[in-house]
Amino acid sequence: MNMMYTCALSPMQDPGSQRSSRTSDIEVRRRATMNASHNHTPASPTDPANSLRASLSQRQMGMIAIGGVIGAGLFVGSGSAINSAGPGIIVGYLAVGGLVVLMMRMLAELAVASPDSGSFSTYATREIGAWAGLAIGWLYAYMWAVMVGFEAVAAAAIAHRTLPGVPEWAAALTFVIVFTAVNLATVRAFGRMEFWFASVKVLAITLFLIIGTAAVLGWIPGHDAPGLANLTGNGGFFPHGIGAVMLAMLAVVFSFFGTEVVTVAVGEAVAPRQAVALAMRTVVVRILIFYIGSMALIVTLLPSDSAEVTRSPFVAVLDHLGVPLAPQIMDAVVFTALLSCLNSGIYSASRMVFALARRGEAPRPFTRLNRRGVPVAAVLAASVGGFATVAANFFLPSEILFTFLLDSTGALALVVYFAIAITQLRGRTRAQREGREAELPVRMWGFPYMTWLVLIALAAILVGLALAPSTRHSTQLSLAVTVIAVIAGVATARRRRNSAAHRVSPFETPTPTEARSGME
Repeated sequence: MNMMYTCALSPMQDPGSQRSSRTSDIEVRRRATMNASHNHTPASPTDPANSLRASLSQRQMGMIAIGGVIGAGLFVGSGSAINSAGPGIIVGYLAVGGLVVLMMRMLAELAVASPDSGSFSTYATREIGAWAGLAIGWLYAYMWAVMVGFEAVAAAAIAHRTLPGVPEWAAALTFVIVFTAVNLATVRAFGRMEFWFASVKVLAITLFLIIGTAAVLGWIPGHDAPGLANLTGNGGFFPHGIGAVMLAMLAVVFSFFGTEVVTVAVGEAVAPRQAVALAMRTVVVRILIFYIGSMALIVTLLPSDSAEVTRSPFVAVLDHLGVPLAPQIMDAVVFTALLSCLNSGIYSASRMVFALARRGEAPRPFTRLNRRGVPVAAVLAASVGGFATVAANFFLPSEILFTFLLDSTGALALVVYFAIAITQLRGRTRAQREGREAELPVRMWGFPYMTWLVLIALAAILVGLALAPSTRHSTQLSLAVTVIAVIAGVATARRRRNSAAHRVSPFETPTPTEARSGME
């Protein structure tokens, strides 16, 4: 907590002779003050009664990381980016993929050194201050809670298209209820579900890459190798210029969000450090193969300005190659990706709320675990956001609330990335100052230059989103929500600091270590 307070020594005191005799008493009082500054006592992270259970195997953690990389945006949202940027979208995906790889490397440095379900929120509290951890933690939980409802609505649309007799509202509510129940069962149930969801997505991408590569090489009967015709024809590799690629990158960046979920799950992993290190090391390979590979195949096999590519690039390629039931196959894959995101969203939001409550930055009931080690209240809180979003879409006479909820979370992923980068910058700088840098199991490449490069790139993307007419309103709302969260965090920290100042004797000066603890 941010508990900075100013103390003065009495002229009658001899610091050298009296400090050591009172150190333990000061520490007791400081801890009591920190607890008393809340209207509830934060749960101890080390208390077994308030500790999550290590149930996720390394194999499940690996698939959770893969599931985070492959989202519905890859299968659907990439079409408009291809249309606007042309074959040059490959460069856009390479640039954004490289940015995300650097982000994950920074997060790996933090997470492997100190695994925690609060992930970047906990690290922000430690390196920046309690106001930052509180703000980013609640923003992240809010974003996923809203996205749970959005994914349910999108999945319900596919279900209704397949089974017209099923009302969309009923399907959406059913999905939220089912995956709330999954997350309330055990963390192992979540892990198993995510394992199979990720397996379906990996299988789909792998088969697409195999079929597409065979087509590019001319191995598909009745289809000649396309050569470079679609890459260099129709206006060239950059038919609309580099500017169009940069604008497309604004949309592409959000398709990668979700890779951080594995660092939230680390608090319930059997071997947390090994699992996170392995997952982060393989992010590079997954991005190159799944994203860059699939984009390269699409723009090589079909003209980038094709209406079919814009609508659904993966279906367009499969239809072009004569794969039967291509639309239905891709509907099933996208449906799986949406449910995977819904499942992960409830999990991520609930664990973030649990971690906030454990630090005293959310109501204490959210720390309570049932006998299976599940934070029931936190899971239900995360699900409430999903139910509210579904209700706003189907049961209110106007779509104003639904649109507001979606727009207000539009750019929050960038805010999370900013927080991770700043936290890593401060944490690594402190490690250097204290001579602990060599002890870090994973280290960010090219520090501090690469970290600053990431911050500059994120700022450029945020400016681009704020200036682009299609994203300006959403970005403004997201930034407004962020400002509200920061104000709330600062006000909470100031209230606790003032409360501490009234409870700690002005004649007792904390040691530098105690002062730092009081600030965190």
